[in-house]
Amino acid sequence: MEKKGYLAMRRDQEMASGLITSDFQEFANAAKKLANHAIKLGGLGFGTTFLKWIASFAAIYLLILDRTNWKTNILTGLLIPYIFFTLPSILFNVLRGEIGKWIAFVALILRLFFPKHFPDWLELPSALILLITVAPSLFASTVRNDWIGVVICLAIACYLLQEHIRACGGFRNSFTKANGISNIVGIILLFVYPAWAIVLYIL
Repeated sequence: MEKKGYLAMRRDQEMASGLITSDFQEFANAAKKLANHAIKLGGLGFGTTFLKWIASFAAIYLLILDRTNWKTNILTGLLIPYIFFTLPSILFNVLRGEIGKWIAFVALILRLFFPKHFPDWLELPSALILLITVAPSLFASTVRNDWIGVVICLAIACYLLQEHIRACGGFRNSFTKANGISNIVGIILLFVYPAWAIVLYIL
C-alpha cells in the first residue's frame, strides 16, 4: 500500500515538473515572438534611437570625466554641441520647455550675482541648457533632425579622437595613461550614432 502511494506521489511530482517545463517553454516562445515583432515594428528606427541614447550619455560621461580628472588638452567645449545634436527627443523637449528655462534662469542669476558661489564645473552644463532653450527652430528642429547634424557630430567625434591621441603622445599611450581606456571607450562611443545614421542615410 505504501509502495502504491509512493508511486502515485512520484507520478504526480513528475507531472507537475512536466507542466512547469512546458510552461517555461511556452513563455520562452512567447518572448521570442515578442522580440521578433518588436524588431519588425521598430526596425532600424529603434536601433537609431537606442544608439542616440548611448552616444549622448557617452558625451555626458566624457564631460563629467573631464571636469574631474581628465588631464589631456581635449576641447570638451565641443561636447556641448554634440550633446545638443544627439540628445534624445524626450529629454530635449523637456529641457526646451519651462523646466529648461527655469534651470537656465537660475544658472544665469547665480553666474551674474553670485559668481563666488557658482562652481566652475557648472559652466558647461549651464551653457548646454542655455543653448537648448534659446536655439532657433532652424537648429532645434531642422538641423538637429537632419543629416547635417549627424555630419557635425561625426566631425566632432573625429576631432576629439585625434586631439586626445595627439595629447597622449600616440594611440598606444592613450591606453596607458590614467583613465586612458575609459576615455578612449567614451570617445569611440561618440562614433556609434553618427556612423549608423550616415549608413542608414546612404542606404
